[in-house]
Amino acid sequence: MAENKNSILIVEDNEINIEMLHSILGDDYALHTARDGREGIELARSVIPDLIVLDIILPCIDGYEVIKELKTYPETEDIPIIFCTALSNTDDERKGLLLGGSDYINKPYDAVIVKLRVNIQIQIINQLRTIKLLSEEIESWMNS
Repeated sequence: MAENKNSILIVEDNEINIEMLHSILGDDYALHTARDGREGIELARSVIPDLIVLDIILPCIDGYEVIKELKTYPETEDIPIIFCTALSNTDDERKGLLLGGSDYINKPYDAVIVKLRVNIQIQIINQLRTIKLLSEEIESWMNS
C-alpha cells in the first residue's frame, strides 16, 4: 500500500535550484513546481499543498507579492511558506517573516538545512491536523 506523502509546492525560476530541491526533497514529499509568481499562486490554489517553498526574485511578480496574495484566499492563507532566496540581507528576511513566512533559507542551498527546516514545518502541519481531527472526534462523541 502506497503511503500518502505530504505535498510541497516549489516556486522557483532557476532550473538548477529546482533540480537541487527535487533531489533534496523528492524522496520524502510529493512535489509540484511553478516557475513564476503567477503560476505559483494558481498552482497553490488548485493543488493546496501542505507547504510552499518560495523564491523572492521571480518573473511576473516577486515572492513578497505572492505571499501577500496567497494570504487573501481562505484556501491558501494558512499554508506555511518557507522563503528560499539569495537575498541575505536581514531586512529581506524580516520583510518575509513579517508578511507571514514561516521560515527563511539562504541560497546556495545546504541540503541538510533545507531538509531539516522543511521537516519541521511538515511536522507542525501534521500535528495540527491530528489535533483538529481529535478535537472533532471528541466534539462528535460529546454530542452523541
